[in-house]
Amino acid sequence: MERTVSVTEYVFQIRGETDFIPKANVLLDYLKSVNDQESQDFVQLSINDQLAKTGDYITSLTSCLDILSRFEKSKDTLGIMAAYRELSTSYYYAGDKEKDVFYGKKSLPYAKELNNVSALTGITNNISTSYSQNNMGDSALLYAKLSVDYSKQLNDPIRVAGSLGTLGEAYISLRKFDLALPFIRQSLIGGANFDDLGTVWNLNALSQIFLETNQLDSSNYYAHKAIDLSIAPGYKDQLQRAYEYLSQSYEKTKQPDSAFKYLQSAVKIKDALHSAEKAKQLQAITAREQSRVLEMEKANAELNSKIKIYSLIAVLIILAAIAFFLLRNNRQKQKANIILETTLSKLKETQAQLIQSEKMASLGELTAGIAHEIQNPLNFVNNFSEVNVELIEELASKKKAEPGDPLIQDILDNQKKIVHHGKRADAIVKGMLQHSQKSTGRKEPTDINALADEYLRLSYHGLRAKNNSFNATIKTDFDPSIASVSIVSQDIARVLLNLYTNAFYAVQQRQEGKPQEYQPTVSVATKRSGNNIEIRVRDNGHGIAPNNIEKIFQPFFTTKPTGQGTGLGLSLSYDIIKAHGGELTVESKEGEGSTFIVTLPVK
Repeated sequence: MERTVSVTEYVFQIRGETDFIPKANVLLDYLKSVNDQESQDFVQLSINDQLAKTGDYITSLTSCLDILSRFEKSKDTLGIMAAYRELSTSYYYAGDKEKDVFYGKKSLPYAKELNNVSALTGITNNISTSYSQNNMGDSALLYAKLSVDYSKQLNDPIRVAGSLGTLGEAYISLRKFDLALPFIRQSLIGGANFDDLGTVWNLNALSQIFLETNQLDSSNYYAHKAIDLSIAPGYKDQLQRAYEYLSQSYEKTKQPDSAFKYLQSAVKIKDALHSAEKAKQLQAITAREQSRVLEMEKANAELNSKIKIYSLIAVLIILAAIAFFLLRNNRQKQKANIILETTLSKLKETQAQLIQSEKMASLGELTAGIAHEIQNPLNFVNNFSEVNVELIEELASKKKAEPGDPLIQDILDNQKKIVHHGKRADAIVKGMLQHSQKSTGRKEPTDINALADEYLRLSYHGLRAKNNSFNATIKTDFDPSIASVSIVSQDIARVLLNLYTNAFYAVQQRQEGKPQEYQPTVSVATKRSGNNIEIRVRDNGHGIAPNNIEKIFQPFFTTKPTGQGTGLGLSLSYDIIKAHGGELTVESKEGEGSTFIVTLPVK
């Protein structure tokens, strides 16, 4: 870029010279030899500026469009700005003031981005000139003042002079000739050493002011001076302008021959500048530029569409990632909550078991203490009661009393009752001691199905040995998939025996009330359920009253009549199952029967 700037400065220095184009072409040849395309394009833009000013705007426009395409591809901000400026100049000399202003305004943002005050001075100057030529005085004045402000920042009297001339032109378009005249004169004096074109512009401006204010001699004077300075460099548009002012001036002084002469000269130049062939070429260039702009807009639209699509995809990916992390975190939280809930549930269950164990241990210790205290005096009662029975019987035989003697018989009956209830108390005490004892057995792999079946048969036959008139239907449904389970077989056998005994007792009691239509049935089933096995003992007896369900496993609670149960069997069974890490529950419907469910973990 340093080389480009130095080349541009050199071109700027020589562009006012009469042999500018030959010198610029020599520089172009050198740049081609060193393959410096960027610098070539900047030099060519300066040549195009000179070509446009001398009437060859077709060549200038064609070249500027090619250069613009290259700068756009390389995204060269300085190059794009320079190309737009020269397009604006070329369209001005082509007579298309609309495109002149359009490209001038397109170059402004690039100049501001680069903070290029020199370019801003020239661009606003050219836009103001275009508005003046279109008699849009207010807009011309606005941009002329901007140009003056920018030029003053450069501390360059020649650039300030050029902007002042443009300001004068703006006032002319507003027909404020008294305000325009001093600015035009300042510009003419200040820019005398810059280039002939600026001088010619100011001379024509003075000619126009004096023509409009009817100072015709002065108008003719400045018009002739403008013609003299325009012929050699070929400033055709300024020649046309000067001829038109002379024609109008001679028309005002009633000199038709001179007026017609200069009008013909003006028309001839105008026709040369804007011939039909050039108009056709200009249309082709305009069409080409429109096509290029459309292609660029299409490419930009496609690029923007891709950017939007990629942005949308990126947003979706980000949202998906956020959703994934949130979902994963949520799942982890849910899993953690489930684990916490499970742990809490197990803790509560363990806590309940510990409390129950502590209660039962305390109760066991209390029971054992009471049982031991009662056992000794009870032994004396039982022993001496039996001895008394024997002594009474012996006494009766010695006195040869009649068997029906009421006194001796009453004593004997009372003593037998004492013996009966003493033995019952002894059974209760032994049950209490058994309840308080902790199992010392070791767990061993045991066939649950075989154990359940064996003690079912033992219980049934034991009951029939006491009452051979009793018969019941036995149903079994053992799950063959249940393998051996690690248990204390003696303890579980005790539980099963207790449950079977209760079941047979329940159906026996119901049978006594309905001997005909009722068929006593006891069912035993085993089933594997996940990590547990279930043993279900069902009877079709009377069932358990709802108000007794909650108390059924409490020590000393029994639904049997007085003298037929201690109330310790189910309590002892409950403790044994709990010690195995399982559960003993009951389901009962009054009038239909009960089902006791033993659940044991498979380890």
